[in-house]
Amino acid sequence: MCGGLPIFWNWSKMVKMYTEKDLVAVAKRENNTKRKYLVVNKLQGKHIPVDPRKSLEMFTELAQQVKQAYANEKILLVGFAETATAIGSAVAAETGARYIQTTRENIPDAEYLFFSEQHSHATEQKLVKNDIDSVINDIDRIIFVEDEVTTGNTILNIINIIEKLYTAKINFSVAALINGMDEASAKVYTERGITVHYLVKTRNSEYDEVADKYEINGTYVSADTNKSIIIPEAITFTGHVNARRLTDGNTYKQACETLYQQIKSKLDVSGNILVLGTEETMYPAMYVGARLADDGNTVKNHATTRSPIAVSKDEGYPLHTRYTLKSLYDEERTTFIYNIGKYDTVLIVTDAENMTDNSLNTLLNAISAGGNNRVYIIRWTN
Repeated sequence: MCGGLPIFWNWSKMVKMYTEKDLVAVAKRENNTKRKYLVVNKLQGKHIPVDPRKSLEMFTELAQQVKQAYANEKILLVGFAETATAIGSAVAAETGARYIQTTRENIPDAEYLFFSEQHSHATEQKLVKNDIDSVINDIDRIIFVEDEVTTGNTILNIINIIEKLYTAKINFSVAALINGMDEASAKVYTERGITVHYLVKTRNSEYDEVADKYEINGTYVSADTNKSIIIPEAITFTGHVNARRLTDGNTYKQACETLYQQIKSKLDVSGNILVLGTEETMYPAMYVGARLADDGNTVKNHATTRSPIAVSKDEGYPLHTRYTLKSLYDEERTTFIYNIGKYDTVLIVTDAENMTDNSLNTLLNAISAGGNNRVYIIRWTN
């Protein structure tokens, strides 16, 4: 027990119920012997295009648990890159808490806490140490926000580093959309006094077998670096807040609102719209997309990703087409986008500072292959 609440406390039973069927689609990782399967969340807005309001509604349910449990504590929320950055940002926006995300990017003038995510395709994670230094003596609890917690080992890695490095007495919790921990992993957390909040409990032991049943015969496209037939309009908007550095939920949400207002004032976009985030930059695209949907448009949102996931033609499989890209943040890095549909307008929302023509062309050619020709590049900068 922790603060009178069970270690696994499911607030969603009292508010809005999500089921495994609502959220979980099982996919197959590519060339990853550490964990064969990947849980693809149907409503998360990362790999599968989804109405961004549904994503934010789900994140708000998770935020309610945090607000209820820690109303009288000073908390720091840490969102995990790259898949959980929008979740962490949204929970911070709902609670007004201090917020920082982990990153795999290089941050100028930053020192890092390095830790590993063993099952991932990209194992190195970083947290800006300068910012943790500045806040560690003024918080009661750090809450790590994830899309899914399975073994909990990645979070334990960073907790161990923090406890070794700092003398401040800090409590730790986890907030995840999906809790796939088995009894042994849960026992470790209980013994450490680490509370886990979640929306859906799963039995992940069956997922390897599920993933193996699919025939991996989907469509794979290596997007061309040659000049795209799409001629995009690139527009720079200021007011960028970099959540890889310490901020707070209110500041970040207001910055995203300002971005939306700037876009609305300068662009005439309506109808069927895709708002696409890039890698760790998910929440700004999701927020803008939700506001455009509130205006009466039909909007979908998802993002480019580092995750190499196998694709299948099977109707029951979540991902059918994969485009291989060069990252807008680093031309030498491979990224992907899945299931591109056809829209009246595509907005690419990114904070990539030095994107090359080669990188941008791969993304534009992938978007073009989906039947799209009206594209705006929203460059969010300082």
